[in-house]
Amino acid sequence: MAEWILETERLRLRRIEPGDAQLQFGLLNTPAIMHHLGGPLSLEAIEQKHRKSMDLHEREGFSFLFLIERDTGEFVGHCGLKRVDAEGAHNPGDVEIGWLIREDRWRRGYAIEAVRAVLRWAFVDHHAPHVVALTSHANEPSWRLMERLGMERREDLDFDDPRFPPEDNPTILYSLSREAWDASKPNVA
Repeated sequence: MAEWILETERLRLRRIEPGDAQLQFGLLNTPAIMHHLGGPLSLEAIEQKHRKSMDLHEREGFSFLFLIERDTGEFVGHCGLKRVDAEGAHNPGDVEIGWLIREDRWRRGYAIEAVRAVLRWAFVDHHAPHVVALTSHANEPSWRLMERLGMERREDLDFDDPRFPPEDNPTILYSLSREAWDASKPNVA
């Protein structure tokens, strides 16, 4: 049985495990989900990303996590942390957050629920000084979510990512500092 790293009201988040690539390939690798990420990937490419994520978790204690719906036990997406490693990025090594949600679970608030839990994990458990998120200007739902989370647009860190087509370049960056995250939390007496 998988170890739950984080839990939210509706989700359980667990580490990526060997054999998970097929699940992601079948449910998160659609043209709609991967539209702003260079298109669907091969199973081998997903396996490679999973190996990299598992290695990162062993080395640093964080990685991408699979999102499991508490009520149904179904895989509904992933969300997690990695190090910025995109070619051309001006901030390599920064802690980066990312997420993907199954199409049939869009517009249910799962992304923001998972991202909030992972941001807390980054700041509290891993003492990140700031967390960044990358997207393209064309991916408005993504950057709108970043803004809802209080992330600040950092035009000075935009860059062209050769993995993506012209319509998804430049890659734009948002950042959230530990101080801004602390200030945004409700005060509890």
